[in-house]
Amino acid sequence: MDLFSFPPIAAVLEAAYTGLHALGLLVTPALAIVLVTLAVRAALVPLGRMQVRAELVRRRLAPKLRELQRRYRKRPEVLQRKTLELYQEERTSPFAGILPALAQAPFLSVLYALFVMPQIAGHPNALLDETLLGVPLGRSWLSLVGDGDWMSAGIVTALLLVAGTTAWFSRRQALRFAEPLVPGDAQSEQSHRMLRIMSWMPFMTVVIAAAVPLAAALYLAVSTTWTLVERTLLRRSLGLLPPEAPAAGARPRPA
Repeated sequence: MDLFSFPPIAAVLEAAYTGLHALGLLVTPALAIVLVTLAVRAALVPLGRMQVRAELVRRRLAPKLRELQRRYRKRPEVLQRKTLELYQEERTSPFAGILPALAQAPFLSVLYALFVMPQIAGHPNALLDETLLGVPLGRSWLSLVGDGDWMSAGIVTALLLVAGTTAWFSRRQALRFAEPLVPGDAQSEQSHRMLRIMSWMPFMTVVIAAAVPLAAALYLAVSTTWTLVERTLLRRSLGLLPPEAPAAGARPRPA
């Protein structure tokens, strides 16, 4: 069964198509996608703030978490319970950091469907005829390269470079604000190895953007740029400083 033909999902898809098509008539379809992306990200600012606050809490709890892991490493069920209790005391969750990404998933899925389905609610999908600088919004970088359309692929490459640059700065920022390594502490060393691996994850956005329709790639480029700027501003507003270079006498402001 086609998931997008399921009545509730089909209704959401039809509403999204109608809204995006109407907005595209007022501006341009590409600009409509940018405006929708900005609106979605603005609505998710509270979750972004929660994410940065969770980063602050994790840093403060790191010594206690290492002690719990040392004490209960042979009793995983107790370790899990004690860890959750510690997070509950701080009124946060170990999963707070992934909430913004999960919240965006439905929007990206709908946008992807709008630019790959030839028909929406039984009528032709007019969005597939729309373009950005002459490149169809329904074409991906991979499909353009496969067809040898190097001019159009070059235009999309510029968008991928934006996403790649954002990913590079995001990785630098993640490493800069990471909890300092505790030499000789096995848990700390393991966490840092995992961090260095996970710090490359932003570049997955570039890979995905190359494979999805240009419309979805545009959403990803704008959204990841927003994330980088938002994270920088929120860290400053919450007083989160790089652990290796704290300002003299500075104290984090309460979240």
